Amino acid sequence: MPCSPITGQQLADIRYALSDAFVDNEVDYAHIARQTQAYDRALVQRILYDEVAPVCYGNLMAVIPEVWMGFDRDSLLEDIEQRLERRRNSRVQALRDRLFIRWIRFRGAYIWEQICRHYER
Repeated sequence: MPCSPITGQQLADIRYALSDAFVDNEVDYAHIARQTQAYDRALVQRILYDEVAPVCYGNLMAVIPEVWMGFDRDSLLEDIEQRLERRRNSRVQALRDRLFIRWIRFRGAYIWEQICRHYER
């Protein structure tokens, strides 16, 4: 599949679709796959773990998760942008995030595996 740049709207749509993997409810991985199918898989995986997961993974770790049915789109996108900005402006935050992302990739590897199971071949 040719890799062409994505628009800001497409990036927002991908981020929002991927956030569904972090709700405290039955996750519809097939729906997530349908929403992200048209994009380069390596890009989608990077967005999942480097951008969305650091903001949303805490919901899965909470004793009583706050998000059951879906994240608020505007708040989610704002939180992601703020985290990325802090990462760009602070070496300490960048290091923390890098370590957190490695941990999420390990503990949350099943998320990407489940999404991939539903991609059309």
